[in-house]
Amino acid sequence: MMKTFSMVTSFFGSLWGKWLTLLSLFLVMGLGAGLYVFWKGLSVTNLTDMVPWGLWITIDLSSIAMAGGAFFLCAGVYLFGLKKYEPVARTATFVGLSGYTMAMLALILDIGRPDRFWHAMVYWNERSLLWEVTMCVCLYLMVLLLEVMPIIASLDWLRNRLPKLAAMMEHVHHFAPYLAIVGMCLSMLHQSSLGAVYGVLKSHPFWYRPDIAVLFIMSAVAAGMSMTVFTSMLATRLTKRAIVKDELLERVSYFIGWMMVAYLYFRFWDAWSMNYTYQAGKTEALSVLTSGVLSFNFWFGEILLGAVLPIILLLNTKTRLNPYSRMLAVFLIAAGVVAFRWDTNLIGQIVMVSYMPGEPTVSYSSYSPSLIEWLAGGGIIAYGLTLFSLGVRYLHVVDHTIYEKKHEAVQETAPVGNAVLA
Repeated sequence: MMKTFSMVTSFFGSLWGKWLTLLSLFLVMGLGAGLYVFWKGLSVTNLTDMVPWGLWITIDLSSIAMAGGAFFLCAGVYLFGLKKYEPVARTATFVGLSGYTMAMLALILDIGRPDRFWHAMVYWNERSLLWEVTMCVCLYLMVLLLEVMPIIASLDWLRNRLPKLAAMMEHVHHFAPYLAIVGMCLSMLHQSSLGAVYGVLKSHPFWYRPDIAVLFIMSAVAAGMSMTVFTSMLATRLTKRAIVKDELLERVSYFIGWMMVAYLYFRFWDAWSMNYTYQAGKTEALSVLTSGVLSFNFWFGEILLGAVLPIILLLNTKTRLNPYSRMLAVFLIAAGVVAFRWDTNLIGQIVMVSYMPGEPTVSYSSYSPSLIEWLAGGGIIAYGLTLFSLGVRYLHVVDHTIYEKKHEAVQETAPVGNAVLA
């Protein structure tokens, strides 16, 4: 009895125990809020007919953006031969799985009738971009599950209790190049289509523009790689189970810096081009974004802190080599992409145009998430953090030496003749 009490006390007294306890509190509150939404319906939220997409859709869009590093880094490793970045791609794949499952949890809450989630897979609507996004997300999630199987196979309990199953799951790694091709196609399709869903809505003038799909996919690549670098560096400072080669993360960060230059260029012209002429709804929405209620979020969250400052930190050799300034830079990029998705999602809804006969009239609405939305959203975020934390501790998802260890193990077990030839 005393031994059990001592173990419990030791667990809750450790940093790991305190972290899990904190996440568990948010998970419980989020679960309670989610069940309350299922019971009462969306009427308990602040979503309206004018603003039907709110906090949960932003979490959905942001989670998928944070998962964007998986397809890009896997493509670089398995299609372009950048094998030295394979450990980073391993982390990105697990981050991708966390992000996509977070997105699906957000959608289950937001669709109002989660019992009908399977309708899109049975009743096809090939002309709908939302249907295409749904199918790509479901299929890419299956690809991610296959890509994560070799990672799960490293679980000690599984290897000891079910060695044959673990070996089969480990064997999936041989199909990694093919999975990378399929994953890249599916992910690029729906990452861009998420922006295209907004870009084809002619009744929302601010959204109705072709380049929004390009901005979505570019921001996803930057945010996904940034989140992978940030979580890897943070994990090494919180647990000895995380091992990284800093030079790999430094080179990835350098690429992210130039990626942000391209993104900022497109983002600048995307906004500036709206000043060429007056268009009802679009001009007013741009004013709200740049000098209205969303201006602080736009100028400081998106542009200054989310793009300009990280570019300076990552393209300057001295600050990029400094771990703390690099961590700050990649974190700000991820936060800036969240701000971009929030601004884009909200501005097209709070500024509306009436198309009744006569001159088009512009109307305004407002939105702030309810407590239930915050609690449920916090639970989704806590779920993602919990999943990644467990992956770091038990699945070695942040271990840049794991492939070297496997290679050494193969060399030790190989016949002497083969070892000499190797």
